Amino acid sequence: MFTIFFTSTNINAIASGWGFKKNGNHVVPEIGKYANILEGTNSYYVGPNEKSVYLTFDAGYDNGILDKILDTLKEKDVKATFFITGDFVKRFPKLVIRISQEGHLACNHSYSHKKITNLTKDELNNDLKKLENEYFKLTGQEMIHYFRPPEGEFDRTSLLNLKELGYKTIFWSIAYKDWIVDKQSGRDYCVKTIMDNLHNGAIILMHSVSSSNQEALSTVIDKITNEGYTFKTVDSL
Repeated sequence: MFTIFFTSTNINAIASGWGFKKNGNHVVPEIGKYANILEGTNSYYVGPNEKSVYLTFDAGYDNGILDKILDTLKEKDVKATFFITGDFVKRFPKLVIRISQEGHLACNHSYSHKKITNLTKDELNNDLKKLENEYFKLTGQEMIHYFRPPEGEFDRTSLLNLKELGYKTIFWSIAYKDWIVDKQSGRDYCVKTIMDNLHNGAIILMHSVSSSNQEALSTVIDKITNEGYTFKTVDSL
């Protein structure tokens, strides 16, 4: 589980796919050429123009951080969305059960974490269903059909395949380089990046292995709440 940023001028691109232009004006970031690619594909990178935010975590593995993140979410009574993989379900069943039991939303990040641009529609469908079956066997709950592409990589064909298979694809409008566990930017950087770029309908991407995220989360939630925003999960999109 990882995401790669390439930076050129003011453009922040993620992997060879998703990208957006940051701004400090608290408005929805521009996505340029990606707007045409996403059109008509049931894909979202932002919610409605209202004072709501969507806190999302990508969880491909665990390094002892996620339990603390869940503790903070429970303390603050905030529900989040977790995009999980097959490996995560197999290796960390207690965390998966906790996510489910504490009212968070578990969504599909694929079973294999393969790039979806390399998969046929049938291969993609089999991969997604495999994860959903494992999740159901563990929790007794159906996994909702919301999906986040591994590494943020996609093309229009893969997004249309997902739509035809009954999925909504969820990108993001706020993120920072947080997934390299031995190169963390720190609590203050995390708080500043999120708050400087906060806007109506923001979908915030955080990785669940980041110590910076864990250290900053309580403050981030408090500050966002104090700005008058409410937290929602992506099933309300």
